[in-house]
Amino acid sequence: MRVSTSQIYNIANIGMRDAQVEVDKTHQQISTGRRVLSPADDPVAATGILSLNQELSRLTQFSKNIDTANNNLSLEDTTLQSVVSLVQRLKELAVSAGNTAVLSASDYKAIAAEVDGALNGLLQLQNTRNASGQYIFAGFQSQIQPFVNTGGGNYIYQGDEGQLYVQASTTISVAVTDSGKRIFMDLPSSNNTFTTLASSSNRASPAAIISVGDVYDQSAFDKLFPEDMLVTFNAMSAVIPPSPNYTVTERTSGKIIVEKQVYISGQDIEVNGARFSISGSPYAGIPSTPATIPLGTFTATDFSVTNATIDITVGGVTETLTLDQNITTNAGPDSLNKLLTALGGGDKTFYDLPINAGTEAAKNFKKLQNLGITLTGTGFSSPNGLNISIKNGALSTDALLGLTTQTTGTTSMDGVIAQAGDKFVIESTGNQGLLTTVSRFSEAMKNVTNTQNSKEDLAKIVARTLVSLENAMTNIAAVQGDVGARQNLLDSSKDLNADVELNSREILSQLEDLDYAEASTRLQMQTFVLSAAQQSFIKISELSLFKYL
Repeated sequence: MRVSTSQIYNIANIGMRDAQVEVDKTHQQISTGRRVLSPADDPVAATGILSLNQELSRLTQFSKNIDTANNNLSLEDTTLQSVVSLVQRLKELAVSAGNTAVLSASDYKAIAAEVDGALNGLLQLQNTRNASGQYIFAGFQSQIQPFVNTGGGNYIYQGDEGQLYVQASTTISVAVTDSGKRIFMDLPSSNNTFTTLASSSNRASPAAIISVGDVYDQSAFDKLFPEDMLVTFNAMSAVIPPSPNYTVTERTSGKIIVEKQVYISGQDIEVNGARFSISGSPYAGIPSTPATIPLGTFTATDFSVTNATIDITVGGVTETLTLDQNITTNAGPDSLNKLLTALGGGDKTFYDLPINAGTEAAKNFKKLQNLGITLTGTGFSSPNGLNISIKNGALSTDALLGLTTQTTGTTSMDGVIAQAGDKFVIESTGNQGLLTTVSRFSEAMKNVTNTQNSKEDLAKIVARTLVSLENAMTNIAAVQGDVGARQNLLDSSKDLNADVELNSREILSQLEDLDYAEASTRLQMQTFVLSAAQQSFIKISELSLFKYL
């Protein structure tokens, strides 16, 4: 077989190239210390190496999570311990304040000053932030300040009830925050009580403020519980002479408890055993202006043979009135009376014709009542200010009423709906927030006088304060125990993760690490092969017939 010179060169080139590749690969293995440089080297081992590296990455992230969680929980535990210290001091002050036979009003003001200092400290602790600037007691709303003083001794919670979790291992997640509502708000009170707040839709500027208040007659308040109360400010014209005034109703039923009471800023309001005050100038609202459609020139019409109807709409509600009487043209009020009778209305100043039960007139009367419409000699009126629309009549009803009733008919344009004034809510509850407890305690001491009745009222508040503070301590202790249990779980998870990491690295080493002795021997062999190939090529390339000529 004839072998061309080019073929000799190609075969030599391929052989030397392959030998060089093997030498380079072994060099790379030795320099990196890794046996498997690509999946092609060992597909089975490469799959295992990929899986183990992913597991080690997860364990690294778990370790970071655990460190972050431990920092957060340690901060929470330290904060709660500071809260406990303040509450213990407040309990001591409450015990001292219970000595009403000895202490005077000025003594109580001095105690109240220290209580206010503790109150500010509690507010700051409950608004604690972590290293990332997040509020630790705000739930999921960690960028929003959870506890806010709205004035009048009132404190509201703006966070939610969520808990942030971190993954500590493949199967374990741990809560690293606690809701401030759970820790500081949902505290059982020693008695049924209430919270106060201003409606977010109030329009007064500057805003009127409602005080935190207190229960002065427990038995009376217990009869109201769990119903809430709503204080609504009325238009000044609701009382004579015109002045600021308010009405108190049950929040769900709308039942009036007290109506049109004259308002004096800062003066105590006592209703159903609850005492509170409102300060400032609440928006008074606007009274309604009745909507009217006056009757026009009357034309006698007999509807006893051919009945007619008109539709009256008020506030989206429509009623159909039926006319079935002969309305005469006799002079004087009699014809107008018959018209009013047929339509179900009447003006009692001169209207004395009876409406017989079961007739269309009686039905019309009920329909006008449903719509809140009065009908007198002057026309239709909607006292609540909702505009009236009369339509779908006929030529005969146009003539009778002296106004357009056909198709789109006639609609009043003068009605003005009343606008309620500012509103304040007295919300019944069986719980009392820690800040509210301390605030009420302070306010009671500031307002006490050197009278027997005043000091007896204070003694009741002191007794309730002690019970509420003890409930707060119990609840915080339970949360501290929960925090400690979570920290223990994190420590256990960290140890477990360390064991898993060690085992994973051992297996990874078996799959991936290079046997240097074997690699060195192999490198020598591959180098020898490469050298032999090169030497052989040199010898072969020198072969030529010209050397033998």
